[in-house]
Amino acid sequence: MFKKLTLLLATLATFPAFSQSKKTAGNPVFPGWYADPEGAIFDKKYWIYPTYSDRYEKQVHFDAFSSPDLITWTKHPNILDTAAIKWANKAMWAPAIIKKDKQYFFFFGANDVHSGEVGGIGVAVANNPAGPFKDYLGKPLINDIHNGAQPIDQFVFRDKDGKDYLIYGGWGHCNIAQLSKDYTGFVPFSDGKTFHEITPKNYVEGPIMFIRNGKYYFMWSEGGWTGPNYSVAYAMSDSPFGPFERVGKVLQQDPTVATGAGHHSVINPPGTSNWYIIYHRRPLTETDGNHRETCIDRMYFDKNGLIKPVKITTEGVQAKRL
Repeated sequence: MFKKLTLLLATLATFPAFSQSKKTAGNPVFPGWYADPEGAIFDKKYWIYPTYSDRYEKQVHFDAFSSPDLITWTKHPNILDTAAIKWANKAMWAPAIIKKDKQYFFFFGANDVHSGEVGGIGVAVANNPAGPFKDYLGKPLINDIHNGAQPIDQFVFRDKDGKDYLIYGGWGHCNIAQLSKDYTGFVPFSDGKTFHEITPKNYVEGPIMFIRNGKYYFMWSEGGWTGPNYSVAYAMSDSPFGPFERVGKVLQQDPTVATGAGHHSVINPPGTSNWYIIYHRRPLTETDGNHRETCIDRMYFDKNGLIKPVKITTEGVQAKRL
């Protein structure tokens, strides 16, 4: 009996403890069909706010996910749904979130709105990044079509001077508008206009913006969201208003890994040179347009500040606590 016990202990000592030694997150980072992920850092945690990827009639709620280390993710279900947004009846998607003072403002698109319909970009608010969120305005923040841009795929960009801008747009057009301090509307620009178009070449949807070494990086999605060639490109400028000349494509399918890699966000943990791209893609086994999963990979820059092509992986990223 003693010999058998000794042999068993020796065997267990050499067996890898996968639950304790996981070194990378793996892609997707959490189970389920989720797309259009918005990454954020709040209260020493990483957060991802994705679209619940389903048919428009079922895409009527949002879940959120948080992690202390990019490896272990906790699901926060149903942080917002159409029960809280009375004017939204279908297709809530592509969230954006920002913290202002002690509140969290959650921007979203709803109803796949066209001219003359009720819908567009809404705002919800909560005192906690996990919600629950409630309707902030009781109506869309943007309902109408400006400069040909469908009011979807909004991103909130905070500039160096503290001003907040809404960058948004589908149908191949992108607008920028300065948010009022209370997020109930917009501040007109010096020329009297409220919405300036900043559309770069090949733009389709999914804009984001960030600053690195004094340069404004503007990124967007190209191609059709249901197709294998959905992808991400970028431009650079000295101003959030451009001009933005397309530099090139940085995220796209790898036929050996996944297709339809696009509609992303970017996070840079404070005080580090680590940059992460959070995006969705479609498994090689899937043909349903709504079967999209959320992934994270590293994003690197060259010595001139250009973004290197991103390698999409199944391993994902290593653990990194804030």
